[in-house]
Amino acid sequence: MAARDLFHQAVKVALQKEDWLITDDPLKLEAGGAKFEIDLGAERLLAAEKAGEKIAVEIKTFLGDSPITDYHAALGQFLNYRLALELNQSDRNLYLAVPIAVHEALFQREFLQISVERYQINRIVYDPINEVIVQWIKSSDIVN
Repeated sequence: MAARDLFHQAVKVALQKEDWLITDDPLKLEAGGAKFEIDLGAERLLAAEKAGEKIAVEIKTFLGDSPITDYHAALGQFLNYRLALELNQSDRNLYLAVPIAVHEALFQREFLQISVERYQINRIVYDPINEVIVQWIKSSDIVN
């Protein structure tokens, strides 16, 4: 099993606080001869408008020496995971979970804004201290 992200438990708790049932920890997939482990799989059981919704969540901290290098790695991983989900579990939406401090600093840069829009990166912005989700950003909600 791959190493867990530093904030794995904080994101898991935050999702549970919003009535998500964690179905997989990690979510294991196989697609085209490759094996993948996405950090979490979850399903929304409550709230009529979202009941039955399924998500997969890749958790990132961006605590490396270069946040841009961390983003490059996260983007490549995200795109591969999204393809694997399209092939095997197309009913799941993939999200990249990002700490609020990173989102406010790094993801406000013009290049990253263009990148997340171009590659349609759904994001969950989370507060690792309070273990809550601050914002859900779905790529289809982004207005040009």
